[in-house]
Amino acid sequence: MMRLLKFFCWSCVAIFCGLLLSLSGAFLYLSPSLPSVESLRSIQLQIPLRVFSSDGKLIAEFGEMRRSPIAFSDIPSDFTHALLAAEDDNFANHYGVDVKSLMRAATQILKSGQIQTGGSTITMQVAKNFFLTSERSFSRKINEILLALQIERELSKDEILELYVNKIYLGNRAYGIEAAAQVYYGKSITQLSLSQMAMIAGLPKAPSRFNPLANPARAKERRDWILGRMRLLGRIDQARYEAALAEPINASYHVPTPEVAAPYVAEMARAEMVGRYGSDAYTEGFNVTTTVPSDLQQMANTALREGLISYDQRHGYRGPISRLPGMTKETWLTELAKQISLGGLEPAVVTQVEKSGILVLLRNGKEEAVAWDSMKWARPFLNTNSLGPRPQQPADVTQIGDLIRVQRQADGTLRFVQLPAAQSALVSLDPQDGAIRALVGGFSFEQSNYNRAVQAKRQPGSSFKPFIYSAALDSGYTAASLVNDAPIVFVDEYLDQEWRPKNDNNTFLGPIRLREALYKSRNLVSIRLLQAIGIDYALNYVSRFGFNKQDLPRNLSLSLGTANLTPMEIASGWSVFANGGYKTQPYLIQRIDDRHGKTLFVANPPTVPSGERKNAPENPQGEELTTVAHPQPGSEGLASEAPAVAEQIIDERTAYIMTSMLQDVIKRGTGRRAMALGRNDLAGKTGTTNESKDSWFSGYNADYVTTVWAGFDQPESLGRNEYGGTVALPIWMNFMGAALKDKPNHLPEEPAGLLTLRIDPHSGRAATPGTADAYFELFKSEDSPPPMSELDPGLGIPGSPLPADEAAPIDLF
Repeated sequence: MMRLLKFFCWSCVAIFCGLLLSLSGAFLYLSPSLPSVESLRSIQLQIPLRVFSSDGKLIAEFGEMRRSPIAFSDIPSDFTHALLAAEDDNFANHYGVDVKSLMRAATQILKSGQIQTGGSTITMQVAKNFFLTSERSFSRKINEILLALQIERELSKDEILELYVNKIYLGNRAYGIEAAAQVYYGKSITQLSLSQMAMIAGLPKAPSRFNPLANPARAKERRDWILGRMRLLGRIDQARYEAALAEPINASYHVPTPEVAAPYVAEMARAEMVGRYGSDAYTEGFNVTTTVPSDLQQMANTALREGLISYDQRHGYRGPISRLPGMTKETWLTELAKQISLGGLEPAVVTQVEKSGILVLLRNGKEEAVAWDSMKWARPFLNTNSLGPRPQQPADVTQIGDLIRVQRQADGTLRFVQLPAAQSALVSLDPQDGAIRALVGGFSFEQSNYNRAVQAKRQPGSSFKPFIYSAALDSGYTAASLVNDAPIVFVDEYLDQEWRPKNDNNTFLGPIRLREALYKSRNLVSIRLLQAIGIDYALNYVSRFGFNKQDLPRNLSLSLGTANLTPMEIASGWSVFANGGYKTQPYLIQRIDDRHGKTLFVANPPTVPSGERKNAPENPQGEELTTVAHPQPGSEGLASEAPAVAEQIIDERTAYIMTSMLQDVIKRGTGRRAMALGRNDLAGKTGTTNESKDSWFSGYNADYVTTVWAGFDQPESLGRNEYGGTVALPIWMNFMGAALKDKPNHLPEEPAGLLTLRIDPHSGRAATPGTADAYFELFKSEDSPPPMSELDPGLGIPGSPLPADEAAPIDLF
């Protein structure tokens, strides 16, 4: 008996020593290849890129992993207890490995011959999640055990638990408990009920199997089991246990909801961040603050959409998206589920047609009324210039089963609409430094990701003329100079072709002042003006506004706006007039912060000087000037130095005179509709291309420069009576009216070196006392016209005392 007892004891010692030697050997063999646990202290969890408005509202989030790391001190104790009850109730007592759990796992392997559970503690899961793969093998398990032992020696329990709850995948692209709380309940983990916390605590074991969205029944079983474990372990009392059990499964999918709709802005910011940081932009937790205020962006969205809808309704109803007659409500709902909201226009199916309006079924299963008054516009579309008869009742417009679109009004009612076929773009800049204040690239980003504000190159038409007039003012001409508005023919002898440019209304006014020619948008004057100053001079001059010379035609059609330019380029060029002659560079990203809130980059754009800083030399003849570089993408660093001074590219007096002339476009020219805004600080110009294929309006005060384009993506006529003043201008007015509401009038300051003189309207010369119809005009001091007394009367233009050979600098063709 004694001999048998000794044998058993020595056998146990031998087995123990064998195991000890085996583990020691495994440790010695594997330890050199094990990663450093210290790296966990500085681990960088993947956090998505977030883009914000200038006032801190979320615009968009980019990245495959939704994650919002949370500190251990912010984790609710109820959640900690729920998680430990589900995953590792002995967490506080073991040293990284729970022998009982491992023995239980080993027993299951012996019984079934397969690995069923790993017996892993939370520490072992941290080791696996951060350092190892999910491969099921004995070698990986040994590595996991060794790493867990090291982690326990070097990190506290709180640090281990914090790493775990921020790393784990919990379904629906949610990584970490804070992201999961947002995805499933739309709230922070600190705001969840005990029942909801238990639901999330049940997800790590099998995020798909126990997902409350995909499998609510199994999720409830898992939740109830965890609540029972918490009660058994004394973490909650009976009352809380029963109350949590009684709570229904109320999880629903919550996508991070943008607080401001600016998808085109978000995409521009995303592209710039990828240009700076590559693929790390999506995972390093950058927070990007843009220059776009949320209120201005919302105003731009509303103005553009309402403007396109208004234009679209003037041209009639093109019919329903499709017809779904004879279907059940369930079938209609299935069809509606395939549709998406576009620009705030919701899909709906007509379920009843009555005298007072129609009833429509929405995607949420509710039926609502649409009043007949909102349908009266829907005359049948025949073509761009023709409409069918006016409808007399709802039945003339729709029938049961029509799939249509409706728009929710401010009062909660629905309005009958259709998705506009035309498109538009709006961009608004701060003229002082080029900051983008609002940008819309189309009616709906979901409909088309194409950003027309920065990608669509279209002909700007007459909205380009101010650049030609500015070139003339900087070469010695004045706002009072006379140019002959008369027919002209250009013959190409080599191609045997003639070009007979004409004015929009095919009329001619004879000799006309530059100011009047601009606000009346006389094409023949622009052509003669460009011919007089010369193509080479004009191209060199105009390219300084930021236009690529390659995009500018080298012929007289340049004066009519035949260059292909984007709305952003036009707005940027117009900023020069608004800020006193300085070239600024449009920019979008104001600041970049890292995941810890440390600021990595602050924009420091060249800025228009103010007061005594406005001492740059005049440059009226187009000499090359030194350009102050704008911060380049990828040049991280804080802008601690004073802002660079923007380059002055035209005489500030020229910019001021141009502003005065462009104010007359609004007061008495093609932009007269803008007078309805009741402001006297607005300057602008319409633009319409041949056959009304493009509609433009650019305008400004000293606060904002805004350009609007409207047209079809595939160029075609907007209609016989559609112009820049009927399509683009109303959008511009709605935006600028809202943006400048309650703001005082703000015009650029008048620079030194200007004179105001009374001018004879027939000659453009200084008027003598008593001259009939004399008016006041602005001049540069060196360009003021001579008085009438210096000229011999009766020798010039019919009805004028000015001799024809004294009409310089403009020849009256």
